[in-house]
Amino acid sequence: MKPDSTARTLSSTPPSPQAGPPQPSKPTAGPALPGRYKRYATWLIFIVVLVACSIHTDATPYQLIVGLPEMGKLLGEMFPPDWSYLPTIWKPMLETIQIAIVGTTLGALLAIPVALLCAYNVMPRKLISLPMRTILNLVRTVPDLLFASIFVAVFGIGPFAGMLALLFFSFGIIAKLTFEAIEAIDPGPLEAMTAVGASRIQVIAFGVVPQALPYFVSYLLYTFEVNVRAASVLGLVGAGGIGLLLDRSLGLFRYDRASIIILLTLVIVLAIDYGSNLLRRKLL
Repeated sequence: MKPDSTARTLSSTPPSPQAGPPQPSKPTAGPALPGRYKRYATWLIFIVVLVACSIHTDATPYQLIVGLPEMGKLLGEMFPPDWSYLPTIWKPMLETIQIAIVGTTLGALLAIPVALLCAYNVMPRKLISLPMRTILNLVRTVPDLLFASIFVAVFGIGPFAGMLALLFFSFGIIAKLTFEAIEAIDPGPLEAMTAVGASRIQVIAFGVVPQALPYFVSYLLYTFEVNVRAASVLGLVGAGGIGLLLDRSLGLFRYDRASIIILLTLVIVLAIDYGSNLLRRKLL
């Protein structure tokens, strides 16, 4: 008998009556109770911590309800804005944008080598990467207003102190985000270039930079948007920009002038955000 006929005969053989009907599959077990209890306990701890923090900081619905009438009075004094004050604030607002541009650019340039030295896949020697990360964490610990106060005390009142404050602020943010992006890139091209004998500089230039550049540009544009808003407040400590006029308007209870400063800042931030989105789409 041929092999194909044997297989056909075996396949057509009826099942044995002793085999019985097929047994139904057992239902899968539900989620484990300990895991469910852990989830409930986590939410309970979160709610308890949130309520405790709200009580100690007086962040209660009662405080919000009590303050709503005063908020309404303040908004009533801010509108209508004093449009005649607009020509006076153009020059300080332009100075604010210039402070943000210079501080962001210099901080980003300073962040590039530091980000490369912090990334473990580029600098595996922890004797170099760990101290650089420590310095970076120290820079990010100090807020921009404290930097501005320090530089105002050292260099005097003016936009130079504000520019230095935004430089260090931008450096901390961009370097942190960039070295994390570098560590998340595809290691395949780096290993291939190392296998064919490429130097460390060539690996960085042709393997790391092309992959990390889109993230770096995105972080640069985001930091610039943040710095425009931050530069508007640095004038409160004498670091130049529109913040000095804002502080003066609030001190004199001229809320109508403060509102025109806020509205102009809002328009400029929206314009920068729109331009950044267009630039990001073209570059990325």
